[in-house]
Amino acid sequence: MSRRNIAGSALMSVVSPDVWVTANFKESQLELMQPGNRVDITVDAYPTLKLHGHVDSVQQGAGSRFSTFPAENATGNFVKIVQSVPVKIVIDEGLDPNIPLPLGLSVAPTILLK
Repeated sequence: MSRRNIAGSALMSVVSPDVWVTANFKESQLELMQPGNRVDITVDAYPTLKLHGHVDSVQQGAGSRFSTFPAENATGNFVKIVQSVPVKIVIDEGLDPNIPLPLGLSVAPTILLK
């Protein structure tokens, strides 16, 4: 049996062993937040699952700046709109290999500030 290479087909996938959550926080909540802060996480789909992790990084720009089509509200009045900033939270413990965590689940992170 011969094998043919099909152009454009995937040969392999590179997957990181780290599991993380990207949480959007209001810009007014970022003042004391910094990488290394401990985080407790609850997952709406699994209320008894308690995850623990740490803040890995705070994105250096509001989510709207990285949008494909950012909103450009051209009104005559200045209206201050609170922006959301993505924060990467790496999960350190609490994962259960028998419980899948699909992309897009809602979580409630609680960041412990110093």
